[in-house]
Amino acid sequence: MTAERTVPSPGVPPRDHGFPPVSVVPPRGGRTGPRLPPAPSRPASPLPLLVADAAAVAPAVPVLTGARLDPLLVALLIGASLLLRPREVRGPVPGLLEELPAVSGRVAVAWLATAALWAAYRPEQALSASTVLTGTAVQAAAGCALRAAVHGRRRAALLRHPLAALVVGPVAGAQRVAAAVLRHPRCGVRPVGIVAEGPDGGDALPVLRTDEEVDRAVIQNGVRAVLAVGPSARAEHGPLLRALAGSGCVVWEVDADSAPYPARERLAGFSCRRLDLAPVRGGGIGKRLLDILVSGTLLLLVSPLLLVCAVTLRVTDGPGVVFRQERIGRDGKPFTLLKFRTHRPVDEHESATRWSVANEHEMRRFCRMLRRTSLDELLQLWNVLRGDMSLVGPRPERPYFVAQFSQTYPGYATRHRMRTGITGLAQVHGLRGDTSIEDRCRFDNAYIDDWSLWRDVCILLRTAATLVRPTGS
Repeated sequence: MTAERTVPSPGVPPRDHGFPPVSVVPPRGGRTGPRLPPAPSRPASPLPLLVADAAAVAPAVPVLTGARLDPLLVALLIGASLLLRPREVRGPVPGLLEELPAVSGRVAVAWLATAALWAAYRPEQALSASTVLTGTAVQAAAGCALRAAVHGRRRAALLRHPLAALVVGPVAGAQRVAAAVLRHPRCGVRPVGIVAEGPDGGDALPVLRTDEEVDRAVIQNGVRAVLAVGPSARAEHGPLLRALAGSGCVVWEVDADSAPYPARERLAGFSCRRLDLAPVRGGGIGKRLLDILVSGTLLLLVSPLLLVCAVTLRVTDGPGVVFRQERIGRDGKPFTLLKFRTHRPVDEHESATRWSVANEHEMRRFCRMLRRTSLDELLQLWNVLRGDMSLVGPRPERPYFVAQFSQTYPGYATRHRMRTGITGLAQVHGLRGDTSIEDRCRFDNAYIDDWSLWRDVCILLRTAATLVRPTGS
């Protein structure tokens, strides 16, 4: 939520850049990258692991002889085991020891849950502690062995037919990552080209600089993976990465430096994480339904409060209760943002180009209260209901500053992949008012990359908690 004092934003040079107030995000349908064939990749089938997890119950069945091998008990154990089975790993194929803790823990929970339900259903045939412990150990050992066999076949297949990959990023870092991956064929990835701007270093891999060269490399080599070296690759080659992801490629962000990503996978020793760049990630129907349900309900509940605020503002500060301002939304499309007016700009130019409000301490007391409690933002619920905004997403900014920040901060324009929001991950981390634009940009893009409906719910709950101790917008 943008503060509006005359203090310039941290990191923004105090000079007139002269950027026109227009969107910097190219409209849909334009030439934003190579025209790649729509050939989605084929992910590994979950069926072999599903069969392995179900078959792991068989060696543990003889342990249940004391319960007379009741078919209902066996079916209950199989159901619990499949319900609690480990999730599919999207990264490199794991090994036996890597999966041992997860498999053992879930098998133990399955046996405990089965024993509890069986004791409630047939107390006279309750499973003993030794039966549960023995069954857990036998099934965990069998499950790990069977899953290891499945993963072994997958690793062998990747060694025979590794995924052809493009390495995207600065030439030096991309060549270093490509050389390391080529030295470790067990990764199951084979770099076939580097996408970068600049002279190549004389390595064997060709450096691709045009869309036509990328098109040719993808088609001729059957590229199904992309290694984006560092966050700068995502910022500089965003359209290309999204086009490759849309064609079915798996996109990994690889850190070629020393700072690792927490709790992520590794590729040839480099920290990496998978990026979800498909457009549907930020625009699921579940997110829109949540927006409509919550914004509609809140508008009904707070309508008396909105009326009181409007009447009080009209009486204390004169006409012109609603403040309308053009902001940039999803895909760079402008929309009119609504909020209660808490100040009067000198003219439209000041409203569009001044970062914050002059002499905020001279505002009337009621206007200051609206800003401190963020009540002036409540009218944006109407923007959410209309579809201009979402409840959770990157905060929208004015066209003038979108153009300015997109020039200054790599990755700022990519925030517009998703519908803008009233609150967001950056705001719940304290990035409100005159705070770092670079930090906001990083949090916003991280939110979009890792978006889920549950994360939206968590951010809304954390936002509601901050309203108890308001610090201003």
